[in-house]
Amino acid sequence: MSLKNNIQENLLPNHIAIIMDGNGRWAKIRSMARAFGHENGAKAVRQVVEGCAELGVENLTLYAFSTENWNRPKLEVETLMRLLISSLRKEMNTLLDNNIKLCTIGNLNTLPKKVYKELTEVMEKTKLNNRMTLTVALSYGSREELVNTVKEISVKVKNNIISAEKIDESIINEHLYTQNLPDVDLLIRTSGEQRLSNFLLWQIAYAELYFTNTLWPDFSKEDLYQAIIEYQKRERRFGKTSEQIR
Repeated sequence: MSLKNNIQENLLPNHIAIIMDGNGRWAKIRSMARAFGHENGAKAVRQVVEGCAELGVENLTLYAFSTENWNRPKLEVETLMRLLISSLRKEMNTLLDNNIKLCTIGNLNTLPKKVYKELTEVMEKTKLNNRMTLTVALSYGSREELVNTVKEISVKVKNNIISAEKIDESIINEHLYTQNLPDVDLLIRTSGEQRLSNFLLWQIAYAELYFTNTLWPDFSKEDLYQAIIEYQKRERRFGKTSEQIR
């Protein structure tokens, strides 16, 4: 019996974010090049996207490439970019057929022109889809995002567009890459590592964290269901007491 049957539909997380980790180790265990792990990781992406869409999760954000990942070996970076282009082309019909909107966050100006072109084409073709929003974090770093946010708000304060006294959480949210997304409810990280790696540091303030030893290429719909079931067992208090929540 699938774990899907144990999920409470009325308690689904509205926004799931995933740090997809373990592609390299998955390949190393099999004495293969790291690229082999990334290629198989793409299969896990399809599993998770389909699983979330079928359940009714409205927002899914995947950490695909960080600002720090540019420091990896040139061949690996080139492989990742090539896989991104091929995946976008291959999954276009899947996104359209399942009414899924593709968005991206990150410093997209640093991406190769071919990648940027492919991304913008897919986003344009799926912009009216409304079943689920799939956001891919590319060349993304949360600290860079926050620095840019501070700079943008500072310029507006200087030009009297925003009053410094009126700066609050909503103003900051409006200047983040994720301005059109709700806060993260459930953050999943695969491969056994238990750190955030500069991912959505502002947006996960009250997220439930779920760590699994499963390497990303092995992550299946059943693994997704297990994470959601664990999420639904937890009491989310947002700073209040259990008695107040009840």
